[in-house]
Amino acid sequence: MFYKDERLALFIDGSNLYAAAKALGFDIDYKLLRHEFMRRGKLLRAFYYTALLENDEYSPIRPLVDWLHYNGFTMVTKPAKEYTDSMGRRKVKGNMDIELAVDAMELAPRVDHIVLFSGDGDFRPLVASLQRQGVRVSVVSTIRSQPPMISDDLRRQADNFIELEELKEVIGRPPRENQSSETRSVAYANN
Repeated sequence: MFYKDERLALFIDGSNLYAAAKALGFDIDYKLLRHEFMRRGKLLRAFYYTALLENDEYSPIRPLVDWLHYNGFTMVTKPAKEYTDSMGRRKVKGNMDIELAVDAMELAPRVDHIVLFSGDGDFRPLVASLQRQGVRVSVVSTIRSQPPMISDDLRRQADNFIELEELKEVIGRPPRENQSSETRSVAYANN
């Protein structure tokens, strides 16, 4: 439930939202996402949190980060930490939970409604604290993936749960064409 006159802020856990959308088989159009929530209320801020691998020559997320920064999102990034686990596998760690929680607590006195794009159960205490301050909290994630991408505790704590799959038609990017038109023509001719 949204009210047109309420002050909104979006807090997007980038890696969590990406994983949820991927599990549902679609990509998010962030311009459409921003416009959808501008339509639902007075959008004050849209934060996007992600860790970046700084030592690689090219990071696949860098173009998205740059685009979001130039298109009205407040970017919160930090370098990801690389390590080798006990099995000798290269791992990357880049948790942004603390940064997101601190920003949400700081902004709470200035907003009526926070929309959290994450299913991470670690955010349940944050949601409870925001609610005690009088802020309504909606959580966007999915229960329709296997396994579900949202913690049951977080879903129960939120004032409102928004199923990501139900936003697909509004914020999803059209599927990319994997085949060239020549390949499609040959495939149709052979049928």
